[in-house]
Amino acid sequence: MNAMTEAPPEARLLARAAGATMSEQLAQRFAERIGQRLLPPGARLPSVRDCAQRHSVSPSTVVGAYDLLQAQGLVEARPQRGFFVRTAVPAQRGLPPHANAASLSAPVDATALIRSMFQAQGGRPAPGMGTLPEDWLDPGLLQRALRRVSTPAAAAGWLRYGEPAGDARLRAALSRRLGDVGIHAGPGQIVTTIGATHALDIVSRTLLQPGDAVLVDEPGWAVEFARLARAGMRLLPVPRGPDGPDLAVMEALLREHRPRLYVTVSVLHNPTGCSLPPAAAHQVLRLAESHDLTIVEDDTYAWLAPPHATRLAQLDGLRRTVYVSGFSKILTPQWRIGYLAAPPALAERFIDSKLLSTLSTPGPLEQALAWCLEQGQLRRHAERVVLRLDAARARTERLARDAGCRFVTPPAGLFGWVDVGTDTEALAQVLLDDGWLIAPGVLFHATRRPSSLMRVNFATAQDARFWRHLRMRVSGT
Repeated sequence: MNAMTEAPPEARLLARAAGATMSEQLAQRFAERIGQRLLPPGARLPSVRDCAQRHSVSPSTVVGAYDLLQAQGLVEARPQRGFFVRTAVPAQRGLPPHANAASLSAPVDATALIRSMFQAQGGRPAPGMGTLPEDWLDPGLLQRALRRVSTPAAAAGWLRYGEPAGDARLRAALSRRLGDVGIHAGPGQIVTTIGATHALDIVSRTLLQPGDAVLVDEPGWAVEFARLARAGMRLLPVPRGPDGPDLAVMEALLREHRPRLYVTVSVLHNPTGCSLPPAAAHQVLRLAESHDLTIVEDDTYAWLAPPHATRLAQLDGLRRTVYVSGFSKILTPQWRIGYLAAPPALAERFIDSKLLSTLSTPGPLEQALAWCLEQGQLRRHAERVVLRLDAARARTERLARDAGCRFVTPPAGLFGWVDVGTDTEALAQVLLDDGWLIAPGVLFHATRRPSSLMRVNFATAQDARFWRHLRMRVSGT
């Protein structure tokens, strides 16, 4: 059946013979989404009329479902405004389960965004995902690398803790890799971590105290916002556009709040796909020097970018910058290997923080990654991925424009920042009913606000059925 005419999967689950009333089934549907944080605290439920239309039920059925949710303490009614998820909800209880319940995890907040990475997407591409499709990766490369480091001599070293800073062979290979992109850091300035997010966590735990102010790009990465906020930091959003951060806003925030760190993505920014122009990079470094600011440069998408792209750590020589990167976006999400490069004095402090959080990092995987780098295997794999991504980007861009969408920043890298002309937070719930996973713009702001933007993954948004379906939902036809 064509995606344009296929009935939404969840609409088929509401059945009069399902062993529960229609109101109970609908209430259970919303209760599950609230429990999974697919409807986060403060989210507005669809209007009674819209919900009735969407699920092909009567308005009285919807009213009954919302009454049940109120009775469970999951939602609250606000006069003249509608029904909203409560900011603190109790554990679910008492709602009758309905048969064959099934749901897709959607990134409607930071933790749900992470959870969505671990759940199957019903066999369909997920335009809102943040990783490459599995069939773009190279399991043969991983197997060869593991065999190379599984000799009896190498395996003997697996019986003890690894080096505090990380495998020496890998750090030497990383030092050479950084040199290729113009960043000069010796192996002693490099600390390996369990992914790039762990590296960012080590930096903030070492350099910050609860209550400290931190500059962040907005739009930016929801997981980083949530991580810093939960650690007690004050987030100071700096508007980010095609030309980089808004320097006037940045300077005003520096004068007013004296933040300790600026966490930013210079190359292939998530979600806009933009890279920092050289002139803007110089201005950012000038402000950092004037205001005693440390810059944490997250280069997660380094392998998808041209080597000549401007990086702050390159221009700064790792004086005021800490460089962070990893391999999950290009090699495999399973190999949680990241690293940071820093001035020598800071590197020693970061090692201490690493020891307190994880003791060490996985030596066998680090050795396998070192082999991939030394033999040029990872470089060749990345070159193939980039060529494939270029073709996917061209196709997705054409499909999006044909669907009436507009790219607000020039398409580049893995992600596109798209204006669909309607509130994408509400649209995300509608499309989830229809079996499609998107990443609405609300995810990428430090404070919740309506947005008509969404992030699309060029590699997973090539299905013409999705764009036709999106256009149908936006136009209401």
